[in-house]
Amino acid sequence: MIDRTAIISENAKIAGDVDVGAYSIIGDNVSIGQGTKIGSHVVIEGPTDIGRNNRIFHHCSLGTEPQDITYKKEDTKLIIGDSNTIREFCYFNRGTFHGNRKTVIGNHNYLMGYVHIAHDCILEDNIIMANAVQLAGHVHICRNSFIGGLAGIHQFCRIGAYTMVGGASAVTEDVLPYSIVYGNRAKTANVNIIGLERNNFSKERISVIKKAFLLLYKSSYNTTDAAKRLKELYPGNNDIDYLVDFIEKSKRGIAGHA
Repeated sequence: MIDRTAIISENAKIAGDVDVGAYSIIGDNVSIGQGTKIGSHVVIEGPTDIGRNNRIFHHCSLGTEPQDITYKKEDTKLIIGDSNTIREFCYFNRGTFHGNRKTVIGNHNYLMGYVHIAHDCILEDNIIMANAVQLAGHVHICRNSFIGGLAGIHQFCRIGAYTMVGGASAVTEDVLPYSIVYGNRAKTANVNIIGLERNNFSKERISVIKKAFLLLYKSSYNTTDAAKRLKELYPGNNDIDYLVDFIEKSKRGIAGHA
């Protein structure tokens, strides 16, 4: 099901059941896995690897050069996993030589119209991004997160797992796992209780996370000391271990309380 108007490089590797819509262009060093469907007027440049069962809607631009003035035609890459939905007018860039050398999008993500994913970004799995979310370079979005429409994420920021970022927020610091943030600049409003419940967190797990956030934001401890205290209070707790590890690895600082 390749439209007669599509232009496909002889060096592209496309599975036999891939659909390619009208006037789409697939360049050199592009690989596309089984079951993927590509709409009309899509441009995919390589090196780009796209997995199985993705749905890419019309007018997307994928695997183009990074928007980075230091880029000198180095061999970098875009990698897209399996079962992603990429809606209209999305544009994703390859990595840079001084970054990860690759931009990576995982599996089962739903990326709505006009989403921009810049060079060297990493998206894990089961992420939803509403319309016109804009990621600067080197952003890392962890699994099961929701990013509201028109949100902008500053370069090198990390968004923790099971997080909700409010629409039109400007994120300039790392966002803690399990949290809700919003605003310009984005601040932590609460624990993302509904999101945790939807992901089958028990009442007991949620209760511990809520206590952890009280210690982080409502006690006399600074963030570093609160993280140390959490390790003492909840040894071996996987949710707390992930939260503390996220804090300890932060380079941009943690979003404060609203």
